[in-house]
Amino acid sequence: VQLQASGGGLVQAGGSLRLSCTTLGDTAGTYAMGWFRQAPGKEREFVAATGRSGASTHYADSMKGRFTIYRDNAKNTVYLQLDSLEPEDTAAYQCAARKPPFGSLMYIPKNLDEFHYWGQGTQVTVSS
Repeated sequence: VQLQASGGGLVQAGGSLRLSCTTLGDTAGTYAMGWFRQAPGKEREFVAATGRSGASTHYADSMKGRFTIYRDNAKNTVYLQLDSLEPEDTAAYQCAARKPPFGSLMYIPKNLDEFHYWGQGTQVTVSS
């Protein structure tokens, strides 16, 4: 499977963006999916993830309440809604995926090494 991310851009502090990650070559519903981000000079960090059905989600503590992950398996796409953006959110956002063990609908990978497939990053820049 290939992952195609889009939706990044330049936004003012307090603004919003919606990122999209579309699977190519396989159906998104087969995969648990998530988002990571990496700012210049910093390590890649977990943002959010969702299970195959979208019923289960998990967020990094610092992003709860501002970011929302959801999916539309009919469109083979997972979204990351970014609200109340801050300059500290400036980073390249990258989507990732893996087939869950035993096809679990609720399994959510949370660590970088649990994901098997990676898309390219989409840049989010938040100006103050």
